[in-house]
This record gives sequence, C-alpha cells and structure tokens, in this order.
Amino acid sequence: MLRFLVAAAPLLFLPPAVAGKEAVASAHPLATAAGRAVLAQGGNAFDAAVAVAATLAVVEPYSSGLGGGGFWLLHRARDGREVMVDARETAPLAARQDMYLDAAGKPVAGASLKGPRAAAIPGTPAALSWVAERYGRLPLSVSLAPAIRYAEEGFPVDERFARIAAEKAQLLRADPTAAGIFLRDGVPPRVGERLSQPALAMTLRAIARDGHDGFYSGPVAEMLVRSVREAGGLWTMEDLRRYRIVEREPVRIRYRGATITTAALPSAGGLTLAQALHVLERFPLERLSEADQAHLVVEALRRAYQDRARFLGDPDFVSGPWERLASRDYAAQRARSIDLQRATPSAELPGLEMKEGGSTTHFSIVDKEGNRVAATLTLNTLFGSGFVAGASGVLLNNEMDDFALAPGVPNVYGLVGGRANAIAPGKRPLSSMSPTFVENAKGVLVIGTPGGSRIISMVLLAILQYLHADDPDPVRIVAAPRYHHQYLPDRIELEPGAFPAAWRAALEAKGHLLREAPRPWGNMQAVFVDRATGDAVAASDPRGTAGAAWY
Repeated sequence: MLRFLVAAAPLLFLPPAVAGKEAVASAHPLATAAGRAVLAQGGNAFDAAVAVAATLAVVEPYSSGLGGGGFWLLHRARDGREVMVDARETAPLAARQDMYLDAAGKPVAGASLKGPRAAAIPGTPAALSWVAERYGRLPLSVSLAPAIRYAEEGFPVDERFARIAAEKAQLLRADPTAAGIFLRDGVPPRVGERLSQPALAMTLRAIARDGHDGFYSGPVAEMLVRSVREAGGLWTMEDLRRYRIVEREPVRIRYRGATITTAALPSAGGLTLAQALHVLERFPLERLSEADQAHLVVEALRRAYQDRARFLGDPDFVSGPWERLASRDYAAQRARSIDLQRATPSAELPGLEMKEGGSTTHFSIVDKEGNRVAATLTLNTLFGSGFVAGASGVLLNNEMDDFALAPGVPNVYGLVGGRANAIAPGKRPLSSMSPTFVENAKGVLVIGTPGGSRIISMVLLAILQYLHADDPDPVRIVAAPRYHHQYLPDRIELEPGAFPAAWRAALEAKGHLLREAPRPWGNMQAVFVDRATGDAVAASDPRGTAGAAWY
C-alpha cells in the first residue's frame, strides 16, 4: 500500500463516519446547517451552495464574505456538465502597475494589504445570483434566508472567531465601522457572545430581492463606492457595473486511472497540479520508501511552483505556454532533472519568507441527484483589508496583494510573480484556490481547502492519499499530516510534531532544509460518494471548527 504519510505519523482525532445519500462539509456548523435546510426544502446542491456561502459570509467573516470572491466548481448530474464559475475579484479601472511602489520602485509596507486601496471589486455577490439563477431551483430569497437570519439576529461567537478577532484586533480598530461590528468597545468578543450584523443583513436582503443588481447597482453600490472613495480608495460605479462572472472550462487531469477535475486560470491550481502529477507518474512510487515519496512530491512541487511564478496569470489578459506546461512531454523533461538521492536547490532567487493562509474557506456538497459543488472562497488575509464599506456591512478584501507588485517581489504568502500577474485595470489576480473533483472506480471525492500558497500542495497530497490508499475514507484524508514546498523559499514546511525523526533525517540527508511551522494549517472539507452504493460521507478538517460536516 502506498501510504503517502497517512500512516507515517499519528493522525489527528478522527470522528466516526456514517454513510448517507447526500452530504455537506463546510468550515462552520451553522453554514452546514443552512445547506442542509435548503436541501430539505427541495433545493439541489447548487441552492445549498448558495446558502452555505452566504452563511459563511456572516459567521466566518475573517475567511470569506460579500466583499470577497472565489471559484465554484460545479457538476450537474442530468447532463454531466462541469464548469468553473470564476467569481474572482477584479482590479479597479483606476489601478496601475506601480500603485503600491514608492519613488524607488520598492513596495510600500502594508499598502496592498490594508484599507480600501487594497480592495479589488468583489465577485461573491455575483456568484450567489449566478449559481442560483442558472443552476438552482429555489429563489434567492429562500437560499439566503439562513444567512439573513444569522446576520440580523446574531450567532454565538466560537473559539476560532474569538481567537482570530484577538489576533487581528489592531487591524479592526483602524476602521471605526469594522471595530463597531467585530469588537466590543475595542475588545475582541468572548466565546459565547452573540454577534449581529444588521447592516450586512440589509445588503443580503437587497441581493435576495434584486439578485446581481442588488449589489452592483442602486443604493448598495452607491454606498460602497462613496465609502471607499471617501477613505482613499479607487472604486467607481463603473467598476461595479462592469463586474461579470466568467464560466471557464475546468482543467482535467488523467492520473493512474482517475479523472481529476479542478480549477482553471486564474487559479494556478489546475496547471500546477497537472505538472506535479504528470511528473510523479514517471516514478514507481509504490516501490519507494515514504521519505523517497515525499522527496519526489517536493521536487515535483518545486518545479511546478517555479513555472507558476514565471508564466501564470489571468487568461483574459495574458497568454502563456499553458498547453505545454500541462503536457506529459514537458513533465518528462522536468522529471529527468530530478535526482532521487539529492534535493535540487532553488538557487535562482533569494530565500523569501512565507506566511500561513487561513483566511479562505471551502465547502463541498453532493445531493441525492448526484449534483456536486466544490467552492473555495476568500478575502485573502484574515479579515481582508480590515475596512467595512460604510453602512453596507460589507468587509472588503485585500486581493490586490495577490498581484505581482513588482517582478520577484513576494506577496504576503511568499509567492513571487512576473509580468503575467502584474496589476492591470479589470484584471483578476492569480490565485491558489483549487476546488477539485477526483473520480475513479472507487467513487468521487469532492475536496478543497483554504491555506494560501499551501492550498495546492494540500490538494495534491489529498489526491495521492485517496488514489493510492486502500481505504478512501475522507475523514482520514482531511486529517492526514501535511508538508509543503513552493520553490521559494527553498525549504520544506512541516506541520508541528507530525513527522517521525527517521523520515526527517532521510530528507535532510538528501539536502532538504526542513522547517516546522508554528501551527497546523488548512481547513479541508471533503465529501466522498461511493460508486458501488451511492452512499455519501462528509468530512471536515479536525484543525477547524468541530461538527461542521453532515451526511
């Protein structure tokens, strides 16, 4: 059995799994309950996805919200249609390539991360309307009802919310409106305190009533633009009027008898996963030790992340050698440069710092008809820009930092980029969000996770664990220990205490630099549908909020 470290170290606590016919896995129990309620009202997986996304915007505002964006991977059972709904944020029309640089061409500290100038035009409200109207069967007023109720009546703050609010209290205090919503007299809320957001409920009601236009035109849009511009931001009414959802053909990868369907550009996930998997299939993984398996995964990621930095960007603005990057011929060429006994140094660029990405969310849903959704949504960093747009209640993203501010300059996650991901008006920044379906003889795995630059490596490890393990249990997959390499900085990041000394020593002997992260990362949400029985099992990452999976 190929273990891919599932058995190499103690797993996190695994809750019992019971099979059902439909399933919802999200990052918060109230969001999962909202999805379940909509399914019970006759909605399909797409209606449930709208309910879950909107509720997460209320109860998990540090990770996603109406002020952010994301990618929705959809599978419609009746005709097999699969599509990626691209709701990524776009740069304002007044954005410039050098807008965050000083006179010497150096990035101004915090300029692309804090306040309204850091915010791109949100896509999540458009996605709620798009998915509901084109794929759902219930009106938005029904699907958004749980979110409106939690915003209006409030919900109890959990430990995770309280901890993150404490970590980001200084950011929130910088904006009086944000502080008034998420803090109590300037102090983070305590566990169990009730938090309500009546202004956000008003905006949700406008979307429920008028769909796309409820956010992107009319009173809400005017309020958004006025508050952003008064605080020094760049938004205009034309920016909001121009925002559009883009439906894209997903990336499909064939790997050892499985079809992997995942996100297309402007997500780097699809091409990066394709490169890594095509490199790995050149090696007899089943006959190698766990340390050698990890070495090969790291070397595959190293090369794929290098190409991410060099070539990937918004396909509506730039072109690149993307077919070649995803080809097996190119993978064979890259594989030949891998030495099984020695790490390949990432010496072309200096070492750069990398930070954990917890400010994103993911959910996975399947319904009785076989419809399925994997959606990854974000504000970028925790609580985004920290700026709430006036009386709209909408906390804005800081996605402008996901562009390459200058060639070779890292973003907050340590990722470097080039001209393909440079800032341009109306452009969508490159992302690591990678909602994914994995389909083989065992069944279908619907999976995704937050984690900033580590998203792609987490999804890769989950794919390998699912395809190569005897037991496709999603509970084990989401709990398995994790490691990561992204080309720069040139080191393997490890979850704390997750890997045995012998494994670490074997990788160090090959020349790898290992660094243990201060805390575990990710919040993976998965649903597995057994092909033989049709039963569905949902699993939520034990690193996140407990009790968030239902099946």
